[in-house]
Amino acid sequence: MRLLVTGASGRVGRALCERLSGEHEVIGLDRVASPTAGLVGDVGDRALLRRSLPGVDAVLHSAALHAPHVGTLPDAEFERVNVAATRTLLDEAAACGVARFVYTSTTALYGSAGRSPGQAAWIDETLEPEPLTVYHRSKLAAERLLAQAAAQGGPPVRLLRMGRCFPEPLPLMALYRLHRGIDVRDVADAHAHALFDAGGRCETYVVSAATPFERADATRLAHDAAAVIRQRAPALAAAFAQRGWLLPTRIDRVHDTRRARQAWGWRPRFGFDAVLQAAPATGGAA
Repeated sequence: MRLLVTGASGRVGRALCERLSGEHEVIGLDRVASPTAGLVGDVGDRALLRRSLPGVDAVLHSAALHAPHVGTLPDAEFERVNVAATRTLLDEAAACGVARFVYTSTTALYGSAGRSPGQAAWIDETLEPEPLTVYHRSKLAAERLLAQAAAQGGPPVRLLRMGRCFPEPLPLMALYRLHRGIDVRDVADAHAHALFDAGGRCETYVVSAATPFERADATRLAHDAAAVIRQRAPALAAAFAQRGWLLPTRIDRVHDTRRARQAWGWRPRFGFDAVLQAAPATGGAA
């Protein structure tokens, strides 16, 4: 397949290019030059897209403004980059006969729906988003325009709402891999699976690391998360004790990736154990 990856110089875009280039012809597009961005320019540049999209089988659209830009850039720029440029890209992709559109979205757009008083919120595709910031609103608006276009005969769309995947202190990152985080390599692998998803015109998937928690744990996670971790993830609890790291008293949300795993046979490979390998045990006690 011939693929166009937008945001190819960013963290997710680079991972997509690296994951897919061994199996497909990958064209990377980004405003910033990099080894993975063969095309340098704005994703909303219609002329550039018209030169780049002929012959492309699928678009993987990861270019966007993100949460760290909130408050530093005007809301109008989020609208331009995250919504208007997505519409331009979609229009030009449809005109060129692109067969599939995979959109890198975010679980952040659930916003206040990810806060459940007295228990951990259970995040899956059935939960209705309640966006809080312009970042959340713009990502949800882009999802909705893609879904509407697919329903009206545009390219079939796969919306991948990914969990938290940027670098953080190792104890925090390891904990997040239990309930809301994901390694960028697993994000890229999920996109690779989405290219061949045989579902309907528009499908939405939550992609995150596999969680050991069950929905029945939601109340206990909000009040005594450490006890639940010792029960459901004893290896992580032991590893934290060996490193002198404290377990949390509360976990506020859990990402459920059951739908993606059942649809694709996808299994995230880089969970909390992959993080712990970067922090050898010292033999201390918590």
